[in-house]
This record gives sequence, C-alpha cells and structure tokens, in this order.
Amino acid sequence: MGQATEQFFAALPRRAPAVLRGPTAGTLQIDLTTGNRTEHWYVQLAPGSAQVSREQRPAEATFTVGADLFEELADGRESALAAVFRNEATLSGNVLLFLLFRRFFPDPPGTRDPREVAREVVREQAGRSE
Repeated sequence: MGQATEQFFAALPRRAPAVLRGPTAGTLQIDLTTGNRTEHWYVQLAPGSAQVSREQRPAEATFTVGADLFEELADGRESALAAVFRNEATLSGNVLLFLLFRRFFPDPPGTRDPREVAREVVREQAGRSE
C-alpha cells in the first residue's frame, strides 16, 4: 500500500468535521485490490466524524478499486466518480455513503472554485466597460 493511501486514511478523522456536515451516517467498506490480494478498510461516517478501521464487519456500501488507482485518488490526480463511470472502480450498496466519502479526496492540482472564476470574469468585464 502506498504512502498517499496511508496518509489519506490517517487524516479522515481529523478532516471529518469540515467534510461531513449533513445528517447522513453509515459504514463504507473500501476494498483495495492488487492482483489476487484485497485489503479492506472500513470507514464509519457520521455527522462531523469518521472512524477508520481494518477489522472486517458489515458495511452498507462497498467501493472496490485498484490500489494503484486509489493512490491517484488520494493524491487528487484522479476522480472517484469518473473512475466508477469508466468502470475502473465499482460501487455497491448505499450510493449516498460513497458520494459523501468522495468529498475527502483532494481536488486535482490547479482546480479552482467555479464561483471564484465567475467572480473574476465579472470583474474583468466590469473593468473593460469602464
């Protein structure tokens, strides 16, 4: 398992208050595959908190992805939702838990908030019309 993956899971509890603001809660199993081997991570999501464990237990949703691709997700070089759409990762169970969990992945390098881009465009247009 890569360093980005280890750091990603270690940071989840600390980052949870800023990421998980809604009322949804549940357990997500993340299966990281490498050849014939699968590593299981369990993330208990609740409003404002996330607990990570490696113990096997029932989960309401399962996200299965290659370990190498997960490294790219954890670094912000790939999009989790795009990986599912490309069939490079699979999702089963409560989709809402996955949609909440994907907020923990960093934005790709150079990504900007579209609201800020729109504000800049408005400022530029206002400057030209003067």
